[in-house]
Amino acid sequence: MRIINGIDELKIAVGEHLGYSDWVEVTQERVNQFAEATGDHQWIHVDISRAMEESPFGGTIAHGYLTLSLIPTLVRQVYRIDRLKMIVNYGANKVRFPSPVPVGSRVRAGVKILSAETKGESTQLISRITIEREGSDKPVCVAETVAVAFI
Repeated sequence: MRIINGIDELKIAVGEHLGYSDWVEVTQERVNQFAEATGDHQWIHVDISRAMEESPFGGTIAHGYLTLSLIPTLVRQVYRIDRLKMIVNYGANKVRFPSPVPVGSRVRAGVKILSAETKGESTQLISRITIEREGSDKPVCVAETVAVAFI
């Protein structure tokens, strides 16, 4: 876990890869819970027997947005910024899902700080989060996230 002490240290970390989270297994139970929460019950995610027979992936896969939603949990393992009032999600500039996450796979996130620009009492932080699947050369999600830190 990398601890960044305030905005000045954050600005020094721009361009730096901060490290990786632990591996997290993507279970069918998690996929089913995500389907319930979002109403996205597409068979490639929740129908195990059909996915084994008809899917080019050989079984069920995680929703892309489920993979994206793991970012807060995974990034929290990589670093934190101390000496802030709060930090809030502002959005994403770009999100891509280059390859699927078969259920039962393990994923982890790598974090690189792209920019940190202060305007008044806040700093806009842009990070590149790359989620990779264990045993695969291709990432499963690449997201450029935007957060606003209040000092």
